Amino acid sequence: MAHPKRQHSKQRSRKRRTHQKIAENFGTLSTTGSSMGYQHRVDPVTGMYKGRQIVAIKLKEKEEKA
Repeated sequence: MAHPKRQHSKQRSRKRRTHQKIAENFGTLSTTGSSMGYQHRVDPVTGMYKGRQIVAIKLKEKEEKA
């Protein structure tokens, strides 16, 4: 196994790791266009998945009164 004669600097290691960060993109727009979310997941706003209602979403009291 390779063994360096001298210690690598902190800067050298950190330069190498700059490309290992997590991507910032959150996902895509849902098919209904209501919100951003992950693919292959139920839309948290509408409760729809692949055009079908999967989860019943309760409306807030303010929206019910209106």
